[in-house]
Amino acid sequence: MRAVELMPEQRWRSAAGQHLPFALVVGVVVLGVLRIVQYHWRQGAVLIGIALLLAALLRVLVTDEQAGLIAIRSRSVDALLYSAFGFSVIVVAMTIIGGPLSR
Repeated sequence: MRAVELMPEQRWRSAAGQHLPFALVVGVVVLGVLRIVQYHWRQGAVLIGIALLLAALLRVLVTDEQAGLIAIRSRSVDALLYSAFGFSVIVVAMTIIGGPLSR
């Protein structure tokens, strides 16, 4: 028997391809949490904000089927909310000064 060759649009429908955008976002979040655990909370919070911006970008670029677990609502609402929360987290992390973890 011959192996079935997948067309490019069918590759995204595979389990691994469908969850790749979510895996990329979670990977950046894990790096952010790692920096927070190492007492570099600003860098960690900025990385989490970047993960949200990455989710917004991926939500705009890929189809609903390709988006996998980052697709919650419609594409435009997801992109708007991910972007707003991402920018908010970054702005808050950059503007807070002092405190016990001020590194």
